[in-house]
Amino acid sequence: MSYQAEYERSMNDPQQFWSDQAKALDWFEFPRTILKTDADGLAHWFSDGEMNTAYMALDCHVKNGRGNQIALIYDSPVTGKKISYTYAELTDLVARTAGMLSNLGVCKGDRVIIYMPMIPEAVISMLAVARLGAIHSVVFGGFAPAELAVRIDDALPKVILSASCGIEVKRIIEYKPLLDQAIHIARHRPDCCVLFQRPECIAKLTEGYDHDWASLLAQAKAVDCTPVKGSDPLYILYTSGSTGKPKGVVRENGGHAVALKYSMKTIYNADPGDVFWAASDVGWVVGHSYIVYGPLLHGCTTIVYEGKPVMTPDAGALWRVCAEHGVKALFTAPTAFRAVKKEDPEALLMKPYGLDKLQAIFSAGERLDPPTQEWLTCQSGKPVIDHWWQTETGWGITANFWGLEPMAIKYGSSTLPSPGFDVQIIGDDGHQLPAGKHGYIAIKLPLPPACLNRIWGDDAGFHKNYLDFVPGYYISGDGGYIDEDGYVYVMGRVDDVINVAGHRLSTGEIEEVIASHPDVAECAVIACDDELKGQVPIGLLVLKSSATISHELLKKELLASVRSSIGAITCYKDTVVLKRLPKTRSGKTLRKTLNKIINGQEYQVPSTIDDPNIIPEIIVTLRQNQIIN
Repeated sequence: MSYQAEYERSMNDPQQFWSDQAKALDWFEFPRTILKTDADGLAHWFSDGEMNTAYMALDCHVKNGRGNQIALIYDSPVTGKKISYTYAELTDLVARTAGMLSNLGVCKGDRVIIYMPMIPEAVISMLAVARLGAIHSVVFGGFAPAELAVRIDDALPKVILSASCGIEVKRIIEYKPLLDQAIHIARHRPDCCVLFQRPECIAKLTEGYDHDWASLLAQAKAVDCTPVKGSDPLYILYTSGSTGKPKGVVRENGGHAVALKYSMKTIYNADPGDVFWAASDVGWVVGHSYIVYGPLLHGCTTIVYEGKPVMTPDAGALWRVCAEHGVKALFTAPTAFRAVKKEDPEALLMKPYGLDKLQAIFSAGERLDPPTQEWLTCQSGKPVIDHWWQTETGWGITANFWGLEPMAIKYGSSTLPSPGFDVQIIGDDGHQLPAGKHGYIAIKLPLPPACLNRIWGDDAGFHKNYLDFVPGYYISGDGGYIDEDGYVYVMGRVDDVINVAGHRLSTGEIEEVIASHPDVAECAVIACDDELKGQVPIGLLVLKSSATISHELLKKELLASVRSSIGAITCYKDTVVLKRLPKTRSGKTLRKTLNKIINGQEYQVPSTIDDPNIIPEIIVTLRQNQIIN
């Protein structure tokens, strides 16, 4: 079937379309009610179906004769360990871990926080909680105590599952002190904590409160899957925004399973038995969707990678894993590719590895800048495919449908709306804009399966953040445009739009020009308040390690390029070379923080920052360049 026919079917008869997709999964009782909408037009999919996500992801594959297939590969360059688990082995481990949790009093509807590094036990924990019909909330391992405490107080977990430490390249990060401090700060106190002791660091347990994972597991018996309704929550995942109270996105079991199963073939062209690698962390939505649930629901082999795209040991790490494990589809964030490009601009570290099985490279999480996309395409010889989605949606809003009808790749575009997503561009007046016009990217309700329909414990905040701007639409918070071919261009958050002398300019467009310079590794364009123009753009950039150009010459060349490509209307003048850009742990550039620093506003170093030391470093450089006082 063509993309157009598939998309139109999802728009014209969404209930029949998604009912057909739901038949690909093993339900305890197939849903009679496919779609139920509330007064706000928000969707609850498959609400009366009986199921268990862990059963669909594990047990049913064993039942259907795939028990001996490899389900999960753990590859850890920081410890030197590699472990493989068959579907039968993983099912047994998950069932016994669920038994361990059951012995601690965890049952259907209870919340369990998982605070772990990228080890198999993190995945096992998620599936074990799901097996009991409980609700997991994964918090990125090593998150600051205050942020963990906020999530404890919001989710009110019965139990916390953690590990003794994480490993960042060669640095050991002890989790137990962070966990203890978070529990001390929090108003809510979980019943207990269970710690998986890693040999790299043995944590001292608090008698009577902390439990040793191995000891409890040895005493536990396997338990069966608890049936849940399609509308019952599977997990709560807090957004990694740089400011404000984190929002607990709620994912329902039924729609989540159906959408992810559907996406594995349609978007990524993965078949059961294929090796699929999302190089991310289970603390983020990509890890939930495409390290754990998507590949396992589809019967693929997934990879849990404890390492970095560079430094573990070098910028050839991604290609080593792909070659060694026979990866068919690689999915990671643009930040990872830019880091590889910076360290290995000629891709010399890619050359030793055979990538014959790798069919395509996918990117999401932030905008994939065209120069990086072009570089990776040229060096790998593989199609490099951008797609756009959010924590809130759980899968691609727009994509190139590699398993349905591959589309022509346009650099800078995440291609076309996924089936089920009615994507429109809305202006300041709330009306739809024509092709080529920049505006707010919105999705007409009801949203398709897997998308959020509430924020945990915050109905008012949910409406304010997503629904109130234009009735009947979900507002994504991103801005962009749709071209004459229907291709969607996501140009960044709407608050990253610069208003220069009454003209709305996208930072993404200016960043494209800057990033195309052969000596630039990555960049961020920030709006600086200007007395005359309102706002003017400033380019903050990081050079490739091989760059020898003088900063003065670079500034002149970039000024000429921006004026030539976009026009003098940009009023682009200032360029500052930094050693590195500030990032969240999920790899997003902290543009809001940079904006406040440059404009002399009060700011707080967000807890999501990868390295707090970077902010003073940047301030010194900005002062040296007379950008700030």
